Amino acid sequence: MFKKVLIANRGEIALRVVRACRELGIETVAIHSEADRKSLHVRFAAESVCVGPADVQESYLNIPAIISAALVTGCDAVHPGYGFLAENARFAEMCERSGLHFIGPSPEVIRTMGDKVLAREIGRKAGVPMVPGSEGALGDPSSAVTVARQIGFPVIVKASGGGGGRGMKIARSPDELERLVRVAQSEALLAFGNPEVYLEKFFIDPRHVEVQVVADKHGAAVHLGERDCSVQRRFQKVVEEAPAPGLPRQVVADMGEAAVSLCQSVGYTTVGTVEFLVDDSNRFYFIEMNTRIQVEHPVTEMITGVDICKSQILLAAGERLKLRQRDIKSMGHAIECRINAEDPVTFRPSPGVISEYYQPGGIGVRVDTAVTAHSIVAPHYDSLIAKLIVHGADRAETLRRLRWALEQYVIDGIKTNIPFHRRLLVHRPYVEGRLNTGLLNNVIDQGEGP
Repeated sequence: MFKKVLIANRGEIALRVVRACRELGIETVAIHSEADRKSLHVRFAAESVCVGPADVQESYLNIPAIISAALVTGCDAVHPGYGFLAENARFAEMCERSGLHFIGPSPEVIRTMGDKVLAREIGRKAGVPMVPGSEGALGDPSSAVTVARQIGFPVIVKASGGGGGRGMKIARSPDELERLVRVAQSEALLAFGNPEVYLEKFFIDPRHVEVQVVADKHGAAVHLGERDCSVQRRFQKVVEEAPAPGLPRQVVADMGEAAVSLCQSVGYTTVGTVEFLVDDSNRFYFIEMNTRIQVEHPVTEMITGVDICKSQILLAAGERLKLRQRDIKSMGHAIECRINAEDPVTFRPSPGVISEYYQPGGIGVRVDTAVTAHSIVAPHYDSLIAKLIVHGADRAETLRRLRWALEQYVIDGIKTNIPFHRRLLVHRPYVEGRLNTGLLNNVIDQGEGP
């Protein structure tokens, strides 16, 4: 087992890792920028090291400074959290070369699955259903038109080396496609240092469903069921829940089997997520794999009782997976709302000082956050400041409990998207479980309520 872990992240996920390590008897070291000097993850870690100024390039993405901080403090492992360097194969390699265990899959697997074109090829060989699209990276824009005519418009151009909605362009005609391929290639080069893009059939308002996988270094792997992540704005998840409402259990079982097969085909270890699109006929298609812990992992923890963060650390340390697929049971329903520091109408970031803070509680209510009253929400980082996760016996009870929790949640001094979540939770299609990636269009654009 590891003796001391450096947490190469900030905010709620850094604090989440501190808690998991404390339960395992592992000492922790928090890194922080100058702007985060008084953050909660710094306060509760056993030690802390400033790795640079507020700018992420000079602090949370500063690989030499982070590696040095780990070595100077005597750490034997590094936990990357999510975002920042969590899926950076070079960072994982640098950790290993420095004698540090990287708490995640191997650099080779990160690099392989991070290349979306290569990941599609691996998925195809593993027998996982694939979204129709190009066989590899696109060359000139005219080749994209040829593929698009074969699979049919509309199509979506995606960056091979990226994710999170960046570099994605939807085209509905040949002329539009040629232009957007060039734009996507330029954006991909700027965002990821890799101009390669590929093409997929664009499904209009599908469901976005992901499967949580857990695997050890000895060849064993299981899945912990699915999460529905269809409630999105501009390809960014807003609300996640488990299990996926109305999705047939046989489809979920097949999806889970496909996810495990994919993991084992690439020698995947620790925890990860395999993402799928689901069409109107409940056919599912692989789109990508996230080689890290997810923002929305708590909803799976709530319904399975499995501590995913602790499992990740244990498996990275070489322990065998004690879970068997037959042992994993789903209990009730859980929903997570991402609480962002942003205007609930325009969605513009709202940095500042939190003047008053009160978070909800009670049975089945969990809040993962690293802010309190008087916390400074800096403009330099992602706007996510908290995750409200609610669990109930079924979806109806969970929704009632979640509405009340949102009513209790007080964050003053800055704007948050809490009012937006309140509107969503009375939006009839959402209440009825009719989820798809276009659901928020009505809530946002038409301002629809019940």
